Amino acid sequence: MPLPREFHDIANRVNNWGRWGAGDETGTLNLITPDVVRAAAATVRSGLRVPLALPLRQDGVQTGAIPGRVNPLHTMVAVNQEIFGPGTVATSDDTVTMGLQAATHWDGLGHVSHSGRLYNNRPAGSVTAHRGATALGIEKAAPIVSRGVLLDVARAHGRDRLADDHAVTPEDLAAAEELAGTAVRSGDVVLVRTGQLRHYLAGDREAYAFPSPGLSLRTPEWFHARDVAAVANDTLTFEIFPPEIENLWMPVHALHLVEMGMLQGQNWNLEELSAACAAEGRYTFLLSATAEPFVGGCGAPVAPVAVL
Repeated sequence: MPLPREFHDIANRVNNWGRWGAGDETGTLNLITPDVVRAAAATVRSGLRVPLALPLRQDGVQTGAIPGRVNPLHTMVAVNQEIFGPGTVATSDDTVTMGLQAATHWDGLGHVSHSGRLYNNRPAGSVTAHRGATALGIEKAAPIVSRGVLLDVARAHGRDRLADDHAVTPEDLAAAEELAGTAVRSGDVVLVRTGQLRHYLAGDREAYAFPSPGLSLRTPEWFHARDVAAVANDTLTFEIFPPEIENLWMPVHALHLVEMGMLQGQNWNLEELSAACAAEGRYTFLLSATAEPFVGGCGAPVAPVAVL
């Protein structure tokens, strides 16, 4: 079905095309300035490092529902091979085939288009079968080191996990912001916890995938008003799934990636971080989460680390 008027109205309000110049391929990562990074470094107190990535494994989060997005297929190509002759140093090597968005990842700006356009008014046809994203490839993403803010929506609701049909609203984000005791500010990377990943960690990847809580159509304006640099969460689909409006699929993806030029991440493990933030009584930290620079990639795996 055609995108409804409601979608286009929001798109007009959050659009960042031309904001950083007609040639920009970085989007809201431009908001991570040297001053933002220096302030982020000042949040480190205990030095606790919390990993946020899922292990890359063949029985990972992908169920086959998304064609071609395969879990990592790991193969050994050399096992203790003495390549320089008998008695020399032996090496073992391996290779992997996987979807770039198989596990913990960033969606790049070439991942989604609507109405024939990508971010900054580039044609959707600039993504090709042989070269991938010839513009807006994930390799163009600036290094992502900034202040991270955990908006623990599940904890703010007093729950381990939000209900399957919970669409995270701006009011939910504000409640989690109050719990965090800080205001989200320009250049922040916001991590939204729903608790949905607990299904996968308990061994039920089908329940993890569908149905799923996630961000609502109303949240992009909240992030835009605060000049957030990027957003990630702990679900497979990122936004509420099935969608709030019947047959309106992936509208939050389109608003973030196409209109705002804002990367979004999925399958981030926020469980240990949630416990650590609650224990330390603070929800801000230094976040290192640079995407793997696959040239022409429409997304990329990432192994984020929060440093408290």
